[in-house]
Amino acid sequence: MKTQQNSSTESFFSLFKRALSGDNQQDYTKGPIGKTAFLLAVPMVLEMVMESIFAVTDIFFVAGLGANAIAVVGLTEAVITLLYAVAIGLSMAVTATIARRVGEKNYDAANVVTGQTIWIGLSVAFLIALVGIFIPEKILGLMGASDEVIEAGTTYTSIMLTGSFTILYLFLFNAIFRGAGDASVAMKSLWLANGINILLDPLLIYGVGPFPEMGVTGAAVATNIGRGVGIVYQLYHLTNGKNRVHLDFSHLKLVSSVALRVMRTSLGGISQFLIATASWVALVRIISTYGSDAVAGYTIAIRIVIFAILPAWGLSNAVATLVGQNLGAGSPDRAEKSVWKVAKYNVYFMVSIAVIFIVFARPMIGLFTDIDAVIDYGVECLRYISYGYGFYAVGMIVVQAFNGAGDTMTPTKINFFCYWLFQIPLAFFLAKQLEMGPTGVFLAITIAESLIAVVGIMVFRKGGWKTKTV
Repeated sequence: MKTQQNSSTESFFSLFKRALSGDNQQDYTKGPIGKTAFLLAVPMVLEMVMESIFAVTDIFFVAGLGANAIAVVGLTEAVITLLYAVAIGLSMAVTATIARRVGEKNYDAANVVTGQTIWIGLSVAFLIALVGIFIPEKILGLMGASDEVIEAGTTYTSIMLTGSFTILYLFLFNAIFRGAGDASVAMKSLWLANGINILLDPLLIYGVGPFPEMGVTGAAVATNIGRGVGIVYQLYHLTNGKNRVHLDFSHLKLVSSVALRVMRTSLGGISQFLIATASWVALVRIISTYGSDAVAGYTIAIRIVIFAILPAWGLSNAVATLVGQNLGAGSPDRAEKSVWKVAKYNVYFMVSIAVIFIVFARPMIGLFTDIDAVIDYGVECLRYISYGYGFYAVGMIVVQAFNGAGDTMTPTKINFFCYWLFQIPLAFFLAKQLEMGPTGVFLAITIAESLIAVVGIMVFRKGGWKTKTV
């Protein structure tokens, strides 16, 4: 018995090491589902942990500047979530297409998709940069920022929007690696980017040593430098020829048929997340009517929520790759089994996190601020959202399964109904008509997200996603 336990332990650590280092020879369409899911999920979870630390780091260091500075980051982040919607929507299409080609063992076609991704990202980044250059103060004004917040945050907002290419390419290049099954490269690029951001944030915000004291603007500079270095790392691995998918000059030739196919697939994903993030923007707008303390408390709580949800998205990304590659290999039943197995793991994780957040909400929010009103709002938000974590856990896995299959329109329709036709009216009704204030918004989030999970599971069981082509 002891020998068997040692063997099991050695097997676990051996798999964990393989997952971290990357295994270009692993075929994710064969072998035990638990093993293949583990090899994909470990680096993807750790990648998302690094992305979630990105979200918390800026707030942690900016919090010392006061509620207005926190509000600047929160309101800007609410707008940038629209960019995230585009980046994630595009990356879903890239992951689904790359995964399908890799499942078919058609690596040349996957390389062509990689080249088209460069041009797609450049076009979107250029349009977003124009907004950041010419109307950053208007963006903050539309979000309900006070004159003081606009004065303090215009430069921050301008830099974050102008530097949007760093967000786009970090997402898109990692989507390529995830679709190919080279998840460890995606993980390491986020480690590098995040490490630089953590190092530069306090130096540039507070002017430590020879560095200039830039205030909240320093957080924007640090974030973009960190993400930029991560992109350089990604490009190195895309061009060194050692991974399943690689990029050279011949792949940069514009192939309109491939680019348009990726764009068509991405339209559902972009719409899906635009609907979701526009809903979050609307919620922030409602909360902003209750003052900077409410926005600051909400912002801190949401950053902590993201810290937990993004690792869970790592498991979801593993599902997307497994579904895409297995459909490409002609194994839809194996794809479905992978979804339910990973969903079970995600429930264990998310419910555990929910218990921690509910019990320790006050000391966790207190790590970011000592303003009592901000803490009270943050604690309430964190607890209310945590109550629905069990539903979220399954819902996000099912949604990514649709996306991995290239069926991005089904989640779009679900989001439109649950967010725009249900969540926003419910939040407004609870906050304004029933006079619950921000509490009504927090409750609406929990109810709507749980509804998305229930509807998603019902549609997924019908199996139409198995016949989707990309």
